[in-house]
Amino acid sequence: MINLKSIVLSGKEVLPIIEGGKGINGTDGRSSGHFAKEGCVGTISLVSADCYDNNGKVIMERSTRLKRQERHEDLIAMAIKGGIAQAQIAHEIAGDNGRIHVNELWELADSETVITEVLKGAKGLIHGVTCGAGLPYKLGEIASEHGVYYYPIVSSSRAFQILWKRSYSKYAAFLGGVVYEDPWLAGGHNGLSNAENPEEPQDPYNRIKELRATLNKLGLGETPIIIAGGVWCLSDWENYLDNPEIGKVAFQFGTRPMITKESPVSDAWKKVMLNTKAGDVVLQRFSPTGFYSSAIKNKFMARLMARKEGEIEYRTEAADGFDTPLNLSNVKTVYIKAADLAKADNQINAGFTVIQETPDSTVVFLTPEEWKVMKEDRAKCLGCLSQCQFSAWSGATGTTGKLCDPRTYCIHKTLFDISHNGSTDDNLLFAGHQVYRFGQDPLYANGYIPTTHELIEAIKAGR
Repeated sequence: MINLKSIVLSGKEVLPIIEGGKGINGTDGRSSGHFAKEGCVGTISLVSADCYDNNGKVIMERSTRLKRQERHEDLIAMAIKGGIAQAQIAHEIAGDNGRIHVNELWELADSETVITEVLKGAKGLIHGVTCGAGLPYKLGEIASEHGVYYYPIVSSSRAFQILWKRSYSKYAAFLGGVVYEDPWLAGGHNGLSNAENPEEPQDPYNRIKELRATLNKLGLGETPIIIAGGVWCLSDWENYLDNPEIGKVAFQFGTRPMITKESPVSDAWKKVMLNTKAGDVVLQRFSPTGFYSSAIKNKFMARLMARKEGEIEYRTEAADGFDTPLNLSNVKTVYIKAADLAKADNQINAGFTVIQETPDSTVVFLTPEEWKVMKEDRAKCLGCLSQCQFSAWSGATGTTGKLCDPRTYCIHKTLFDISHNGSTDDNLLFAGHQVYRFGQDPLYANGYIPTTHELIEAIKAGR
């Protein structure tokens, strides 16, 4: 039995067990409400949260307006409405138990607006805001204005020091904790810096120890560190408990709560996770955010990987060994190395006849159908990110001014589809690197789907 002590988070004593927020519909009011009901912290995802019509039916997120800016405005309005609706559901389930947090991705377009308006519309129902995927420097200001605690997500002590110096030192009273998300183990978008090798994972203990030393130096010795990424059962992390080098600590569970009866994840997605094996999760950089991310290798991911493997460097003029002409779909001719001609011919002969340039002076090969879908997705862009490599959208200026990158994809489309019963083969399946443990976990034996209560009881017992 784990010696699990309660901890004060967002102004209340709770168990140090937190539901990871995830992206579109990965957690909702029902899942977070049940987490809080168990005396833990539930976390609602504010990323395109579902809202409902008068009959309780989900209003599918659609916009038929012609201008991208108008579609973007519709997207934000729906996200705010959905966030408020999910907070109300969570509160009704949890009652006065536990705490309810919301999670937002900072690099979403108008994330500040979504957080602000949801906190206004769900006043008193939300106790904390978690935010990562970028450096959420205005998070402390927004949360403090509404009397709500904030929890920045970082992957290094250096990232927190930047945030503290730039902003958080002015809003220390409502800093509820710091989430350390391991960039090699977490699912979804990861905080790997350019100086870190994705193929060489580092021991989280030393990185968390360094973060604690930084917090102590800044006078934040009592501020909890919330460990996220790779957290499956507390017996794996027992040496972090009651450890003066680590200090006050709580644990955020991301992947494991995705398979409960209260989880909004579809049955088909749950089935995939139950059957995932070690090594099936790929750490890659195909996301249009530019961040590394971790996802299950399925048909969708395999095609992105194959497209990247088929990439060929080119020059616009013959020079320095780039002297073999390659016709880009009868639009223009570029020059590749003679050694790459066979690679290009093999892809063209296999049906990948549409050749598209990338922003890095390379070309990739697509089928006509892939290119058709890609053009349609760009035309329907909702402007979900502050900057998007796939569509070249920029929330600040309307466009990044850069070439659209055909190595990426419309992230909103695929995540919304999979979270609303879409194909598990043809969509992105974010997951942490320990998802294979579902197949080894007695709690899920023979495909059993536990309740949130059963999961929390197992976690409390260290199982």
